[in-house]
Amino acid sequence: MTPIICQSALEAVSLIENNETLWTHSMGATPKVLLDALAQHALTKQGLTLLQLHTERAESLSAEHLKPHIRHRCYFGGAPTRELLQQGEADYVPIFLSEVPKLFRSGEQKIDTAIIQVSPPDKHGICSLGISVEATLAACQVAGKIIAHINPMMPRTHGDGFIHYKKLAAVFEQSMPLPQHFIDSSDETSQAIGQHVATLVRDGDCLQMGIGAIPDAVLSCLTQHKNLGVHTELFSDGVLDLVELGVINNSLKKVHPGKTVTGFALGSQRLYDFVDDNPSVIFMDIEQVNDTAIIRKNPNVMSINSALQVDISGQVCADSLGTKIYSGVGGQMDFIRGAGLSEGGRSVIALPSTAANGTVSRIATVLSPGSGVVTTRAHVHYIVTEYGCAYLRAKSLRERARALIDIAHPKFREQLCQEAFEMWQLRV
Repeated sequence: MTPIICQSALEAVSLIENNETLWTHSMGATPKVLLDALAQHALTKQGLTLLQLHTERAESLSAEHLKPHIRHRCYFGGAPTRELLQQGEADYVPIFLSEVPKLFRSGEQKIDTAIIQVSPPDKHGICSLGISVEATLAACQVAGKIIAHINPMMPRTHGDGFIHYKKLAAVFEQSMPLPQHFIDSSDETSQAIGQHVATLVRDGDCLQMGIGAIPDAVLSCLTQHKNLGVHTELFSDGVLDLVELGVINNSLKKVHPGKTVTGFALGSQRLYDFVDDNPSVIFMDIEQVNDTAIIRKNPNVMSINSALQVDISGQVCADSLGTKIYSGVGGQMDFIRGAGLSEGGRSVIALPSTAANGTVSRIATVLSPGSGVVTTRAHVHYIVTEYGCAYLRAKSLRERARALIDIAHPKFREQLCQEAFEMWQLRV
């Protein structure tokens, strides 16, 4: 079957009917041009549901006047959906990222239409999902129809993210720059956290890290390390310098040796140029990337993630501010468990000691009411702030409280000690 070649994005999305469940390509591959057209088309429809992970530049679909027409259903919240989630105007589904493709493939979550952004077809008629495979590959495999923005600026990446042109129902071609993320990790707090985490990284470790100032600060401190590998849900520019220095060579990995494994990438044009047609970087289905049974096969997995709040028993909240949904469960537990089961593996939760311009301690006596425990206290290994590292594995509640108070901001330590006794009867 040959797709309908459309003269506009609105023509492409006009295939969407009432009461459809839609999936949108996410992260840096968010098909903005199609979603902006959907914001117009949706006004003529009823009962649309948009399934999504974190999206970039999709604010048009969050407009007030669209609420009667389209409902967001989020496996991970981002800037375009965060306010809707916190107002109860969108739905948050807590789920491990590794399980989202399983929802689709099992039929538990039906998808009528997948809306994606791809590279132009090659001589074999095959397009690439580019910088973001995540759960979109699975969505395309089960969707009733696929509407694609063909973007000549989308890198053609290696791995799982291939889809034949003939599988597409409608296409609209337009060259458009991909969203770029520029991260400044030079601030004093990020650098201090990065230096502490870097002391925990050993030569030969296989790294998983996220995007942000802290992961980039960690990576900037690893230039003297040797034979590091990468098997990660996502990566950004911080990896590039270490690849060029030969620090990251993936030589000691058991799963996909010699290859950097990821589910998606988000960063600068330099990053997108690096992954374009680069066989040493493979973008894989997130069900495989984040599968604990696969992660653990690599020795010395070092998982580095962040949090919004940690209580003095080691419970980690990473998806909400109290009852206000901020992001999502994501892949944190997939990798923390995988690292814990890996031979020589360790996991780190790294976060600044304070929030709200230093007025709130992120190390808390108890989590804020309604906070989601993404990582349990039984799974935690290291918690790191700019004041040091707390090793919690196999430690008692009293030992944990003492270690965490020691890395809290100094102005909150006395209060935390007092509350540890009042609330937990712990003398620290």
